[in-house]
Amino acid sequence: MATDTLAPTRHDDKERKPSGGLFRAFWRWHFYAAFVVAPILLVLASTGLIYLLRFQIEPLMHADVMKVEQPAGATQRVPYEDQRAAVAKAYPKATIASMTEPKGNDRSTDFYLSLPDGSSRDAYVDPWTGEVLGDLNPDTTLSGLAVRLHTDMMLGSTGDILMELGACWAIVMALTGYYLFIRGRTARLRRRLSGAAGSAMRSRHAVIGSVVGASLLILLISGLPWTAFWGTHAQTMATDHSSSMWGSDPGGVSTKGSTLDESLPHSHAHEIPWAQGDSTVPESSKPGKEVSIANIDTTVAVADQAGLHHPLTIALPADDTGVFSAISYAFHDPSREKTLHIDQYGGQVVGAYGFADYPALAKIVSQGIGLHEGRSFGPVSFWAAALSCLMVIFMCVSGPMMWWRRRPRSAGSVAAPRGRMPLRSSPLLAVAIVALGVFLPFFGITLLVALLVDQLILRRIPRLQTWFNVV
Repeated sequence: MATDTLAPTRHDDKERKPSGGLFRAFWRWHFYAAFVVAPILLVLASTGLIYLLRFQIEPLMHADVMKVEQPAGATQRVPYEDQRAAVAKAYPKATIASMTEPKGNDRSTDFYLSLPDGSSRDAYVDPWTGEVLGDLNPDTTLSGLAVRLHTDMMLGSTGDILMELGACWAIVMALTGYYLFIRGRTARLRRRLSGAAGSAMRSRHAVIGSVVGASLLILLISGLPWTAFWGTHAQTMATDHSSSMWGSDPGGVSTKGSTLDESLPHSHAHEIPWAQGDSTVPESSKPGKEVSIANIDTTVAVADQAGLHHPLTIALPADDTGVFSAISYAFHDPSREKTLHIDQYGGQVVGAYGFADYPALAKIVSQGIGLHEGRSFGPVSFWAAALSCLMVIFMCVSGPMMWWRRRPRSAGSVAAPRGRMPLRSSPLLAVAIVALGVFLPFFGITLLVALLVDQLILRRIPRLQTWFNVV
């Protein structure tokens, strides 16, 4: 992902000679891919950065409900079950779906509520006093909006398609960018030394692109399992070959229960480890005689004995056959992800599923998603992901700026680089393009469409041939 993303073709003859047909063909691909990719990447990078910083941003924006003050000398928090009772009293018509422990002594306890109209709320409780501080609609917070935009641009299945299409062509743009960065280094240096207009921006675009390109490829590839088409079909293929990108919870013996990601409101499905989202939740067995009744505090105690990583999210049983599910997201270490299902009557573990139980492919995907979310290696991953987002934003802005500065003042052309891919003389390149098209079907399909449009329309209409700089 380097050199001029949207730069035109005005170059002197000296700059053209060492480039060759392959250089200009790659440049042309890079140029047109940017028209598809740049707006989508700008949305993904901006919303990804907001989501990455959610634990810093949201408490500042909603300090009245998210932040608390530990009383002097206080060491014991109010029992979670008492906090739950306070929420139930404050919101009598709501169903308490789950609870997430405070992330620190200065943070409130978060209860996820499902309302009769199908919406959800986050209700916050001061863990030191048991006071209900208020609630927020998770879909309308800044990070909530960022998640919804990042997922499908809030366009449903249409957004899914656009996101996957953008990701596929962004991979192409990154690969062609590296080729341009290496082959175009002499020309860039010559222009920089001569003080040519726009040369400084072009050099920065190239250097920053060479750095962010690798991380962008990691982010794009690790994000593919979330996509509606590629992710679904990749899982189907993996299943057909006796593997899986997530797998079934061996403790999920119930055929009637919901899946784990359905145990929480839609806005909080991301609180569940990705590889466990489709795991089936087992049922509690209601005995015929009196037994102890488990609660949230029982569940946390059992999770502590099992060594689960805090803070925990506890999904509450929805009826008299449901279970308490203690979910350890293990934010900074995906290999410690684990969920325990606790019988709501006897308090015994009726199911357990963690990273060690994942199929081999699911372990790889889970670690990749940890990288994608900037959490696999602690602060290093966090700051690397944040810097990557900022650099992607710069690339999405600097490319169009370069094109705008050097665009032709006369109408009739977008000033795209002129070049045709020399596939006949480069059989390995042809094989690589076909392989990429098979691996990324959306890229392969849209590439075929582009080639057909080029041959059947653009080359037959003189005005379009001039406008698109067709060779």
